[in-house]
Amino acid sequence: MARRPYWKGYLKLSLVTCPVAMSPATSESAKVRFHTLNGDTGNRVMSQYVDSVTGKPVTDENEAKGYERGENDYVLLTDEDLEAVELQTVRTIDIEKFVPRESIEWIYFETPHYLVPNDKIGNEAFAVIRDAMKAENVLGISRVVIGRRERAIVLEPRGEGIVVWTLRFGDEVRPEDDYFQNIQKAADPETVTAITKMIEPRMDEWSPAMVSDPIQESLLKLIASKKKTLRTSRKPKAKNSEAVAGNKPSNVINIMDALKKSVEADLKGRKRSG
Repeated sequence: MARRPYWKGYLKLSLVTCPVAMSPATSESAKVRFHTLNGDTGNRVMSQYVDSVTGKPVTDENEAKGYERGENDYVLLTDEDLEAVELQTVRTIDIEKFVPRESIEWIYFETPHYLVPNDKIGNEAFAVIRDAMKAENVLGISRVVIGRRERAIVLEPRGEGIVVWTLRFGDEVRPEDDYFQNIQKAADPETVTAITKMIEPRMDEWSPAMVSDPIQESLLKLIASKKKTLRTSRKPKAKNSEAVAGNKPSNVINIMDALKKSVEADLKGRKRSG
């Protein structure tokens, strides 16, 4: 089921404009997440901002953004200050340039988003821009404000829609020569031939299953067993069945120990492979 878009605006190419909506293409909502609890009471632990000098809690209305210009010296910015810097790209993706599809190195791609028409009237204009990029095998370059920060983006036609990738800025990508310059430039040809023979039988078609998370799966099994244990412990014991009931906890504990060992083994294996 499609999630509600978190950005709405316009896609523009010269005089062609259409309303669009953008949503994240990826999600981590299915990942196992933990809350921090008080181990004695089982209650959740609450966090709050505290003044670093007075030690007193800071209320929401007193929170402010600050830019550090020196040690313990900040320029304070209010919400009104930040809103005054609003750019045109807050609500418009104006395609400025086009580049060959393979010309952007993968390391500059950051986060993908799905871009779709936000109005039936704009469907045709959206499709025209999409299909023109497909026909020329190019990507569109533009800018957009996301989270009060202007980001360089690339528009990639895919299927019936467009994928918008935020791009890392040039100064965010470290030069590869700083790391690769001392590596041997060419390997022994005979050794390369031998290795290619190992690669060939391992060739396969790409599948999302190749990037499944075994740790996640083990954690889900562990949590499911914990839930089962809690349900079992809450059930009233039948009369004259103390011996049978007494055997159940030990079986559950053994299962839990096995699952914990499985999680630990997965973690160790992942660290070795990393």
